[in-house]
Amino acid sequence: MQDFVNWAKTNQIVVGPGRGSAAGSIVAYLSGITNIDPLRYELLFERFLNPERVSMPDIDLDFADTRRDEVIRYVESKYGKEHVAQIITFGTMAARAAIRDVGRALGLAYGFCDMVAKLIPLFSSLEEALAAVPELKQLYSSDADATRLLDGARKLEGVVRHTSTHACAVVITKEPLQYYTPIQYSSSSDTDIVTQYSQEPIERLGLLKMDFLGLKNLTIIEQTLELIQKTTDQTITIDQLPLDDKKTYRLLQAGQTTGIFQLESSGMKRYLRELKPTEFDDIIAMVALYRPGPMERIPDYIAGKHKQRQVTYLLPQLQPILEKTYGILVYQEQVMALVRDVAGFTAGEGYLLIKAVAKKVKHLLDKQKEKFIDGCMANHVSTQIAEKLWEFIEPFARYGFNKSHSTGYALIAYQTAYLKAHYPAQFMASLLTSDRDDSDRIAIEVQEASSLGIAVLPPDVNESYSTFTVVRESLPNQPRIRFGLAAIKNVGQNLVTAIITERKAHGPFRDNEDFLRRIHHHDLNKKSLESLIMSGACHRLGDPATLLANLEVLLQFNRQAQQDRSSGQTSLFMTATMTAPKLHLLA
Repeated sequence: MQDFVNWAKTNQIVVGPGRGSAAGSIVAYLSGITNIDPLRYELLFERFLNPERVSMPDIDLDFADTRRDEVIRYVESKYGKEHVAQIITFGTMAARAAIRDVGRALGLAYGFCDMVAKLIPLFSSLEEALAAVPELKQLYSSDADATRLLDGARKLEGVVRHTSTHACAVVITKEPLQYYTPIQYSSSSDTDIVTQYSQEPIERLGLLKMDFLGLKNLTIIEQTLELIQKTTDQTITIDQLPLDDKKTYRLLQAGQTTGIFQLESSGMKRYLRELKPTEFDDIIAMVALYRPGPMERIPDYIAGKHKQRQVTYLLPQLQPILEKTYGILVYQEQVMALVRDVAGFTAGEGYLLIKAVAKKVKHLLDKQKEKFIDGCMANHVSTQIAEKLWEFIEPFARYGFNKSHSTGYALIAYQTAYLKAHYPAQFMASLLTSDRDDSDRIAIEVQEASSLGIAVLPPDVNESYSTFTVVRESLPNQPRIRFGLAAIKNVGQNLVTAIITERKAHGPFRDNEDFLRRIHHHDLNKKSLESLIMSGACHRLGDPATLLANLEVLLQFNRQAQQDRSSGQTSLFMTATMTAPKLHLLA
């Protein structure tokens, strides 16, 4: 694992700082797999691995989502393609899908099948729907077609309908894959290999499964770093950012977190403005608290930070466990520490308690409660206080969050906030690129850029690149971002590449005539040229209305320029005594 993480970093692929309980491992930290010091943040190794844990621990890794496949290809080349595969998943037929598929097979009218399917509540089985929906029950008993349809669908409900590839799971084997599992090509590719066993059988076989996750926010970080280097000649090492940067915390305190990982919802913005975070631990806590259940404790956390309420502890042993979170339980690791220090549990037994509470199985809960009360009494804690502590623990453990995971995601949140605070134009350009196919998000982000004093302008053949980019000459006083040329409808990537390559080689285009002489590409046709003009990309080359009125003239001139260039006449035209033909447009 250290090998392919280091390979990714060496190849400028941004790797997440740590995900899940693996961040509690100091070996993972020292070997560079994670980037979080578990001692500094009081993360428990036993949350990752302990003697009571029966399942294999795993280390989940986040990579920039546009380059995740590169890491998988490297692993294949390192260990052999016959030893590495992604894992299959099976999609089963839900109630509504079963109705539509059976109806199609029976030749029933689409409208009828659709009507029946919509009577079934989402996430309900056919049996549940027939019992709960009177209209469906009546239809089933009175309509022969409905009876046939529903009877057929009941037989197929839950049957495997299709296969796909697990979003992140990869298996690596010592012997060739066929020694352990049948394999096949994935449903979406004739080159990618997947196992024919799904994840659970693979784990029961004891095979090494790793999760290679693609995270969009890491791609945003990667692209921001590239833009910073291109526009300022600065090289930023994302893993070495100071975690006490005042400008970053001012941005968080103002709630200017559009585009910031985990922190951009309206509710989170409101709480950040109230909290006014001043240290990294505040971000860790907010990532853990802002979710159903613990969210109700956010006002207590904020009041504790600002000394607006008195923090008290039922027992002195609880102060070192809870003082950083102002007397409230925020993390699963705090529960594990509490039952260890108060009731004498081992860290592994604390992990089992969390799992038992999360499962909500009564006999398991009763067993854990009895063990906890007995442990408290053995440590001279009264039954009354032990009962109060259990009332404190039980509801929390159902929704409590893993601090190791929260710390990893808080670090990504901080990194994105740092980049936005110090390099807002580059960050916003990368954010816009990541959401280029979502017009609603683009509108929000253009407004956010404007609030930061950054102009987001239409594409321009002299300033735009393929995606959103920062115009270097506009920095630092009047930063502007240009829409990418690839965002223009009917303008393909090949033509975009030709325009950018020519501009880089011979400088900006002086006017429309210069542009048409220099761009020789078969994709420059009526549709693409019209789209370039209408998007505003040629606004500095000539009046758009005039250019649109002379499309055929422009295209003829471009074709003639290509012919002249091919026949070698361009050099003749450029002699001292002759000039190239001029472009004459109708007004």
